[in-house]
Amino acid sequence: MFDSAFFDQEFWGNTVKDYCLFGGILLFGLIFKRIFSKLLSKLLFKLFKSFSQQSHDEAFVALLVKPIETFILLATLYLSINQLKHPLEVAIFHYSKLVGKTKEAIPVSIGDCIDRIFLFMIILSVFWIILRIIDFISHVLLFKASLTHNKSDDQLVPFLKELFKTIVVFIGFFTLLGFVFEVNVLTLITGLGIGGIAIALAAKESLENLIGSFTIFLDKPFVVGDLVKVDGVEGTIEKVGFRSTRIRTSEKTMATIPNRGMIDGVLENLSLRNLRKVAFIIGLTYETNAESVKKIVSEIEDYINQRDGTADGNAHFKSFGDSGLNIEISYFVTILDNAQFLKIRQEINLEIMDIIVRNKSDFAYPTQRLISDRPLNDDHDKEVGNDATD
Repeated sequence: MFDSAFFDQEFWGNTVKDYCLFGGILLFGLIFKRIFSKLLSKLLFKLFKSFSQQSHDEAFVALLVKPIETFILLATLYLSINQLKHPLEVAIFHYSKLVGKTKEAIPVSIGDCIDRIFLFMIILSVFWIILRIIDFISHVLLFKASLTHNKSDDQLVPFLKELFKTIVVFIGFFTLLGFVFEVNVLTLITGLGIGGIAIALAAKESLENLIGSFTIFLDKPFVVGDLVKVDGVEGTIEKVGFRSTRIRTSEKTMATIPNRGMIDGVLENLSLRNLRKVAFIIGLTYETNAESVKKIVSEIEDYINQRDGTADGNAHFKSFGDSGLNIEISYFVTILDNAQFLKIRQEINLEIMDIIVRNKSDFAYPTQRLISDRPLNDDHDKEVGNDATD
């Protein structure tokens, strides 16, 4: 039998029994917090099991085990500390408006301060759990969206996730003001007045970008995964957020464009094109006669129109250039895959080179003729290749 007199001994305002209860509750919480957090996570998962329709319990537990563990630890610390008495009081002085500069003391115990601190931390952990639940719901919705062919839901789910998490953060902020700091939230919101207007004006661009994000979802000029070109930036849409849209460029860099710019500027959705156009001009030397030009133009046009993967091929003698005879060539590639497109374009370019060589012609390049007043060696003039054209 334990001696009750030993447990009744008092040190710093608390008995040995109080200290034992403090240590026992704290030790119990530290040992079993991981077990209880996993157990509570699995119990919470049962509420969402019918919603998920898949075995997502591991993902749910992985998301919630840390915040629930933190909540259990804080609750255990709070219960254990409450087993002790805190006789020490701190006097907080303030100036009374009615008495002028006379100081008025308000006694505040250490226990009150501890209660406020733990209330603050526990509210934070509760809203952390809510945010993780939102993460899980978005995880399940993204999985369901990946099973459909429609990409709009792939774009909508991350947006709604950010929206609800932002709302929860605002609610958590005002909850802390009301319960921990005892601020009258309604009076605070009502009293914003001119300050609220100033904040709204300062946040004008953010509001415009937010409206732009809703416009993108309603008008659907693109969805996640589309290849677009806007303001000189070309790349694949990866995410549409509150304020901006993220684009993965061909150089594998991440470009962030405000949503307002996405809807106000000229945007090309390259994924919606049904053909890819190729157009360019080549120059033939002036030594090429008219009959050869006709044959070259005809053979190029016939080859493009007769091969697979191309359509609407055209080749014409366009103009007399400074250095050669300009032939304009244009056609459409019906295969949208970029690798196949590059392969087809290369094959056509090589065939054009062969056609020109077979017809005893050559590609023109810029030349410059220098004329001298006296003979240079045996020649009165000579022709020199140069980058400039006279």
